[in-house]
Amino acid sequence: MTNAPRASAPVRRAVWCTGSDSLVGVSARDTDWEGVRLHVVTGKGGTGKTTVAGALAIALASGGGKVLLIEMEGRQGIARLFDCPPLPYQERRIAVAPATATLPGGDVYALAADAETALIEYLEMFYNLRHAGTALTRLGVVDFATTIAPGLRDVLLTGKAAEATRRRFKGRHVYDAVVMDAPPTGRIGKFLNVATEVSGLARVGPIHGHAETVQSVIRSPQTAVHFVTVLEEMPVQETLDGIAELRGLAQGGLQLGGIMINMVRPVDLTDDELAAAAAGTLDKHELDLGLKAAGLEDSLGLATSLAAELTEHAREALAQRAQRHKLDETGQPRYELPLITDQMDLGGLYRLAAALRDQGAA
Repeated sequence: MTNAPRASAPVRRAVWCTGSDSLVGVSARDTDWEGVRLHVVTGKGGTGKTTVAGALAIALASGGGKVLLIEMEGRQGIARLFDCPPLPYQERRIAVAPATATLPGGDVYALAADAETALIEYLEMFYNLRHAGTALTRLGVVDFATTIAPGLRDVLLTGKAAEATRRRFKGRHVYDAVVMDAPPTGRIGKFLNVATEVSGLARVGPIHGHAETVQSVIRSPQTAVHFVTVLEEMPVQETLDGIAELRGLAQGGLQLGGIMINMVRPVDLTDDELAAAAAGTLDKHELDLGLKAAGLEDSLGLATSLAAELTEHAREALAQRAQRHKLDETGQPRYELPLITDQMDLGGLYRLAAALRDQGAA
């Protein structure tokens, strides 16, 4: 049975991440996405969209799951993230997800989608015309067609994710979940609204029918669109705009997912200390005494420098708090991921995946 996330007032709980970059008492909505099998991940460039998509795939595969991670932009970002060779248009296992206390580890597969190969696969699957598709590619017909009808390219790309989501073997789904590393927020509405975008190209016939099939998956309770952001003004505003745009499409069944706030820095000051630091009224004499007690020389000069750094930190923290409040007002579930100060690797992805699982995102 497919269930949408609960609409009642969210239960909140503290989430603790261990390690030098740990978050302290992050409050997150206790919600999951039971029944969702296609997770579309979008976000403004620079927010770590691909990283979060990779972490979500690992989180969903933890405990014996099998998950497919699909890149839609042709940048080979997933290959770099998982430190593996460039991905072809073929499903390849790239990671083993951690086991839980009671279940074994799962598998993460990935592929890099491209419109040309998707068209060849489409022609082979429905018309047994693989060689014709290869010939069209060599002639440049695919590039020509997708240039004059951009919606066709999106139909071909999203069609791969829809097919993988629906695919069965011996009566069971091949993948427990599919994660789509989708285009940025500014383009996500057109990208997902494939049936409308392609309607001018083909109102009837196989392309129209294929678009309708793809749309039936995207606009079903099996699909949710998640937004990745950081607590800065421009990414947050783009997230709010993207949510508003998709809400306009939601009447057709499009389901908004969670807001994944990436690269969150811990704040170790109390509210009173934050206010004092932001106002520049910290007691430098008290800081000086503390530094002297620690045996540091030139404590007065250090205290002045430390006070200036605390002021900058406090003002940034308060600005981020204001951006977080804006995101809260959307009413969408919110998940927070810690800033990984080292270079991102599989260990860092495991940490982010654990944070997503602890907060109920997977």
